[in-house]
Amino acid sequence: MAAEIERKFLLDAEPDWLRDCESKDIEQGYLVVGEQDEVRLRRSGDDRRMTVKIGHGMSRDETEIDLTGEQFEELWPLTENRRVSKTRYLVPLENDLTAEVDIYSGEHDGFLVVEVEFESEDESNAFEPPTWFGRDVTGLREYANQRLAIEGGPPGSPIAGK
Repeated sequence: MAAEIERKFLLDAEPDWLRDCESKDIEQGYLVVGEQDEVRLRRSGDDRRMTVKIGHGMSRDETEIDLTGEQFEELWPLTENRRVSKTRYLVPLENDLTAEVDIYSGEHDGFLVVEVEFESEDESNAFEPPTWFGRDVTGLREYANQRLAIEGGPPGSPIAGK
């Protein structure tokens, strides 16, 4: 199991230049959601994957398993009513880092976040976010994708109550 070290920030608005960046559409649904664990399915292009995450906050354990199309289609109906759809834009940053800007669609339309993954917690702690990043919401459960999929948006967000 590998460690996933990432930070998440809210975006107030989509940067004007964002749509010039590389992007991919993502659909993900949740099979299991617990206080310290989740099992999700993700479809992006031809990629089908199941991911298990354990832990909460900036650093979590993560295992990913590639699925065949048939395996994915067998499991996908089990995620009904626990799904999110988004377009992810990849934005190069300094120090060989990449910002992943997610623009949500469907019932989460209008929600924008940016995540950055790091090699170590020290690197994460030393990170100075660019000025276009919004508030740091790393580790706040109400901004986790699994919560969006199950409960809708966090209080005060553009998608609250959807």
